[in-house]
Amino acid sequence: MPWGTVSIRAYALCILLGIVLATIMTSRRLTKRGAEPGIVLDIVLWAVPLGIIGARLYHVLTHPGDYFYEGANVWNPFEPGAIWNIWEGGNAIYGSLIGGAVGAYIGCRMTGIRFWSFADALAPGLLLAQATGRLGNWFNHELYGLPTDLPWGLEISADNAQFPAGLEDGTLFHPTFLYEIVWNLAGVALILFLERKVNLRWGKALGVYLIWYGLGRSFFESIRVDPSEMFLGIRVNVWASFAAILLGIVIFVVQSRRHTGDEPTPYEPGREWKGADAEVDSDETESDSDSLDDDVEGGNDTGETAATSSSRSPSP
Repeated sequence: MPWGTVSIRAYALCILLGIVLATIMTSRRLTKRGAEPGIVLDIVLWAVPLGIIGARLYHVLTHPGDYFYEGANVWNPFEPGAIWNIWEGGNAIYGSLIGGAVGAYIGCRMTGIRFWSFADALAPGLLLAQATGRLGNWFNHELYGLPTDLPWGLEISADNAQFPAGLEDGTLFHPTFLYEIVWNLAGVALILFLERKVNLRWGKALGVYLIWYGLGRSFFESIRVDPSEMFLGIRVNVWASFAAILLGIVIFVVQSRRHTGDEPTPYEPGREWKGADAEVDSDETESDSDSLDDDVEGGNDTGETAATSSSRSPSP
């Protein structure tokens, strides 16, 4: 969508919308758990930029043939093909998770929020953001799967740069991005449901997220037809999905053994937010002080009255 000299891309709008939705959802969840309202923004300011950087670097490193070849423009951002030109496409969710985790850790250290508490509050929001971002793949007509005869198959124009060679115009393809949207939204519902049944604190909700997303992505990735680096005959992102599943299992098992109870606070020990408590304590102290003053004044009046009455009473 051109706007003057600036092109506004639907894919970018979908990603931004996903970030906004995830931030709102995470903020509400973390605030309900005792965090200061709005503190999520202090963490997001670190997590989002590093997540974008991580997404781009991961894509470049897993698609080296697209950027590093004889005569390629690698570094000049004013020329097409540079590794910095994120507007030309090329971002990876797993890279954004790695970079975003680093940024979130920095933000949590600065705000005093426990990293595991933030991660658990974020887990369903991550899936919501990813589902929203995947909608951008439909606008771009990209990241589709193998040919299919299913009624919901996606029609891709034969002049598309990624249209598989040797197939006829009008061939339908699996809309893998749509499958992932549905899978991610189901994951949101799953985490919210499990939180009502079992204790998913101390990083365990993050573990469920990694397992769920890794399972779905490993399948959807395996039926995609877009070019990808291979390792031992398997797409790199499938290996990354296996790693996510393994990491999720490890986090869930280890944290389940270490922490059997609920979290007392989302803050690190000694860094709890005392804003609301301080106001309440201040009001109660002031109220108690006023009551004490009234009692003392009342007691003096009573004492003086009693003494006066006693001095005026006749001796028996």
